[in-house]
Amino acid sequence: MSDEIIGLHHWFASAPGRYLLDWEQARLDAAVADMFGYQALQIGLPWLDGLRCNRMPQRWLVLDESYLGLDVAAPALWAQAQALPFADNSLDLVLLPHSLEHSHDPHAALREVARVLVPEGRVVVCGINPASLWGLRQLRAHWGRRWGWRLYLPDEGQFIAPWRLRDWLRLLDFEVEDAQFGCWRPAVRSAGWLQHWSWLDAAGARWWPILGAAYFMVAVKRVHGMRLLEPAWRQHRRRLAATAALARRGKAPLAGQRFHHKD
Repeated sequence: MSDEIIGLHHWFASAPGRYLLDWEQARLDAAVADMFGYQALQIGLPWLDGLRCNRMPQRWLVLDESYLGLDVAAPALWAQAQALPFADNSLDLVLLPHSLEHSHDPHAALREVARVLVPEGRVVVCGINPASLWGLRQLRAHWGRRWGWRLYLPDEGQFIAPWRLRDWLRLLDFEVEDAQFGCWRPAVRSAGWLQHWSWLDAAGARWWPILGAAYFMVAVKRVHGMRLLEPAWRQHRRRLAATAALARRGKAPLAGQRFHHKD
């Protein structure tokens, strides 16, 4: 492996890459299991099976030309994240595992996700947190490349801070539903040293959660002025309840009380 540049695909096969994928796989398995609909899509990173616990009947994987020639076990659609081959308002769930930070135009990719998602559809984003030990080591390595310092993370794309991603989502009328941080072990390369520092995961989650090396964010597409249709039985039940409330609004006569009618 080169001392200067670590490719995205090689990095995820390394010890820190597998450590990161294991954490993200657990988050995705827990999140998508209760997301219902008809069509779900994952964009990029075929080594992470983000939809394996989801029960939607149609599940897709989209890859771009950067994955050509690689051993990809799952069948995939070949397309750009900025031009998805899906109609407007047609998908219920879209996963973006490190897809935005390695996109040539992350803003356009996120706008495309907003286009294809149905109202109340969800997008799930996994990314590297630049405000972490991993991000700081990468920044230091960029400063010291003239002295031969080795990069720790892939030298592709640009890492997007979680607070910036929140702003982007808000501009596209998404509402962040969940945000989690993980992977607090230091930026070491060997599996042995990563295991040695495993106790930091529990400590980091308690004492400095926002400094985790990775983040996981779930957002819902909101459409202002839209009213979701309800099943007919639910609307009928509400009408019956309203009728009963109106019938009870008048005062009931006291026991033994007589009414006198004027002629």
